[in-house]
Amino acid sequence: MTDLMNKLLVSLLLLLLCAGASLAADAKRPNIVFIFSDDHAYQAISAYNDPRKLIETPNIDRIGKEGVCFTRCLVPNSICGPSRATVLTGKYNHINGFVNNTNCRFDGSQMTFPKLLQAAGYQTAMIGKWHLISDPTGFDFWQILPGQGVYYNPPMIRNGERLALNGYVTDLITDASIDWLKSRDKSKPFLLMCHHKAPHREWEPPLRLLDHEHGRRYPEPETLFDNYSGRGIAEHDQDMTIEKTMNLKDLKLTAPPQLTPEQRKEWDAYYDPRNEEFRQANLSGKELVSWKYQRYMHDYLACVKAVDEGVGRLLKYLDDEGLADNTIVVYSSDQGFYLGEHGWFDKRWIFEESLRTPLLIRWPGAAKAGTINNAIVSNLDFGETFLEAAGLPVPEEMQGHSLVPVLKGMTPSDWRTSFYYQYYEYPAPHHVRPHYGVVTDRYKLVHFYGTKDDYWELFDLAKDPHEMRSVFNNTEYADAQKELEKELQRLRVELKVPEQIPAKWFGNQPIAGN
Repeated sequence: MTDLMNKLLVSLLLLLLCAGASLAADAKRPNIVFIFSDDHAYQAISAYNDPRKLIETPNIDRIGKEGVCFTRCLVPNSICGPSRATVLTGKYNHINGFVNNTNCRFDGSQMTFPKLLQAAGYQTAMIGKWHLISDPTGFDFWQILPGQGVYYNPPMIRNGERLALNGYVTDLITDASIDWLKSRDKSKPFLLMCHHKAPHREWEPPLRLLDHEHGRRYPEPETLFDNYSGRGIAEHDQDMTIEKTMNLKDLKLTAPPQLTPEQRKEWDAYYDPRNEEFRQANLSGKELVSWKYQRYMHDYLACVKAVDEGVGRLLKYLDDEGLADNTIVVYSSDQGFYLGEHGWFDKRWIFEESLRTPLLIRWPGAAKAGTINNAIVSNLDFGETFLEAAGLPVPEEMQGHSLVPVLKGMTPSDWRTSFYYQYYEYPAPHHVRPHYGVVTDRYKLVHFYGTKDDYWELFDLAKDPHEMRSVFNNTEYADAQKELEKELQRLRVELKVPEQIPAKWFGNQPIAGN
């Protein structure tokens, strides 16, 4: 009997030791807080030093100051839903199946990095904007906005149950994120994906920030009145200009219907006198475009300011709870955005303001504080990075590369020097023609396809940083063009890009010329 008791005690001790080892391993595996905004231009983050100095974002900047600020994070398809699908899967959209916002539904049965982390013992949560039609999978908890969501008093869906909420969407998403952190199983490492709607169109500010700049007049971008000379029909024929495309809701000449009577009073008190002054001025031409730009910047930047406040609250919670030292914090957006450059808002293009997205990563003990990194990285790389950081293998089917060595200051010698881009959605919305291309540190070769206007453009970013003049077939660039064409074809083969694009990938409406 004594021997049996001893064996039982030894077995119990071994179980306790194994459990303790497991908990110790979990304690070493970093938590992950992934903060993702929608349409947040790098120009509207002070860490990126835009010459207009549009806004100060001290909390987002803090992530870079205490970690790494990436200056060249590129997206493979500059549009909301496809970008989210890329983050989850680490794959291009022609592989993960979510190619546009018009007629796609994310296949939640496919491999995603949250599923892999969850299977490895991470507690996982997705809170905020989802925008992938199907319900989230791979999460222990989810609370999402239906569709695009709204800014004021937004309905949300929590684990399948519809909620009616009061307040401002950015604040509510931050609240829910902190509430989940408070209630999580503290014995497990966690992944929190905090996805903001802001600053997506129609850029509706929190009421507390309606006068956040006290009438400041924002510097205009050099290319606000671009006439698109030196480029092809795609740049001329788009529908995304501040001058012609912005509507009454964008310009706050009508109020959002979701406001309560009390909220509407605050809204009217700010906008009504300013709107009346605008009507009395009877502006036209460039003066009207400048007025629209000023209104756009006021509203957009107020939305960004609220996001920055939310980031500050999350960072404070991590500090207060002693979690900061073992938590990777990432701030990024689904793509870049135009803040008046070329007279535009929105995204979609392979061009810089659209292609580049902000990326700041803090990982205490691994990423050197205050690092500025200029390597070509991508949202394709996020899932691989999180998996390697958690000590998990990266599936071969993923098409990006882990940023772990880059974060540690040991960028591999064979790190990518070129990047493949492809956009599909046409003709609506915004009438941006489908195109694909290759990007390097200096050049950009672009093929516009899928319509009767099939043509190429080439840009030299060193001599033409605003991408104002195509030099395709210019004899001065013959060698560079030949090398880019070769590299483009290599990438298309490597990434398994289909030669023929199915018509449905362009969206529900037919393609002209097909």
